[in-house]
Amino acid sequence: MTQPSVGITGFGAYLPRLRLQRKAMANANAWFNPGIAGQGKGERTMANWDEDAVTMAVEAARDALPGGADPIHARRHVDAVYFASTTMPFADRQNGGIVAAALSLSEDIFTADVTGSQRAGLSALIAGLEKAKSGAAKHVLVAASDKRKARAGSTQEFQIGDGAAAVLLGGDRVAARFLGSHSVSVDFIDHFRGEGEEFGYGWEERWIRDEGYSKIVPRVVKGLLEKTGVAAGAIDHFILPCQFAKLDQQLAAKCGIDAAKVRDNLAATVGECGTAHALLMLAHVLEDAKAGQKILVAAFGQGCDALLFEVADAIGDVRPHRGVKGWLARRKEETNYMKWLAFNGLIEMEKGMRAEKDNKTALTVTYRKRDMLFGLIGGKCDKCGTAQFPRTRICVNPNCRAVDEQKPFSFAELQGKILSWSADYLTYSQDPPSHYGMVTFEEGGRFLSDITDVDIGTIDTGSKMRMVFRIKDFDERRGFRRYFWKAAPIQ
Repeated sequence: MTQPSVGITGFGAYLPRLRLQRKAMANANAWFNPGIAGQGKGERTMANWDEDAVTMAVEAARDALPGGADPIHARRHVDAVYFASTTMPFADRQNGGIVAAALSLSEDIFTADVTGSQRAGLSALIAGLEKAKSGAAKHVLVAASDKRKARAGSTQEFQIGDGAAAVLLGGDRVAARFLGSHSVSVDFIDHFRGEGEEFGYGWEERWIRDEGYSKIVPRVVKGLLEKTGVAAGAIDHFILPCQFAKLDQQLAAKCGIDAAKVRDNLAATVGECGTAHALLMLAHVLEDAKAGQKILVAAFGQGCDALLFEVADAIGDVRPHRGVKGWLARRKEETNYMKWLAFNGLIEMEKGMRAEKDNKTALTVTYRKRDMLFGLIGGKCDKCGTAQFPRTRICVNPNCRAVDEQKPFSFAELQGKILSWSADYLTYSQDPPSHYGMVTFEEGGRFLSDITDVDIGTIDTGSKMRMVFRIKDFDERRGFRRYFWKAAPIQ
């Protein structure tokens, strides 16, 4: 029996708006290591304090998934989620389940976390494709995201970036057909991060380049080409995240692939986003890919995974809401190195007495109100059409007051406006002042919301807002973080 053709049916990405300038990083550390000045070129993505691997994965998935006013029904076709990251916020709680809940996916769904290697993003992609190919799931979402830490002043601090990417997989309206994959597992330790450690430990760069990348990657790429019967000269786009300049081109040539086919690894503008980077580069390629082109994507990490895709005619009908190009354009230069240290817990700031509170979360309430807290789902009255948040038994419309007539209604993808707002320096915030305000929606409904990704003096009554899934606060005593939705200016 011939197995059905499957592949990529949608794709998306997410990059935080802050761009930490490497020159500012180098200047801050030059007193300790003058040689670091050579790293001070370009910029890297910098997540806000309320962003982590989960929230960025949600944004990347939103970029790929149908939106509109009714995401509850528009996304119910997804029946499996793979989430890849080496910086998942929970070691013993399924992080992919949080992602699925924030996206208002059905609870009758398979979810899995994939971790333990920098190639976990492609490993998750292979698993998702095999699941779709077997018929066990018709529509699969694969999301990869990382927010990694590095010691202040280290080379890794300059090289890495924060970001996420997502792809949708299935057999309907395939934009890039899956031709095959090949993997090699080798316990080559280029770096490692032990249990409970914040920072990874890297080995000597020449060893990683000569014994790792240069020997393992060509073996996998050649194995993939042999398996699929595709000639090296037929490859139109070669994707390989690699921190060594020009090495990706050398390895492509070693495999018989034209070095000119190697895609930009976004090192100058983004940095290297860990498990997400291969998928991020793939999403970037798909934005401009033409039907008939062949894309080879590989990722290194205790071995190597490589996949081959052929772009289909449907590529013209499949586009992300913003895409890598859109997120690259949405940027704000950040030159405050101290802010970077504070946002990433690399320096202990005095928080003051107003920050002294017990942030214990009632897990019972979190479960019972999960659709409201994770999906931003309120209610809409079946009788009068009034939308409200939160959902209650009795309609808030004084001319209706119908009982038990409300149906779930999502506010997550609706555009809002600020009715009133405050910028508060007295309330503790990791990025003062604390902005919050009353947000109203044209479809009806309003609620008091924190405002994030905002600069002082750039919002006012009437400013347009979009809702974003973010960290609400941290329970440092118990190691728990609470998520909710915030308003962010539309940029």
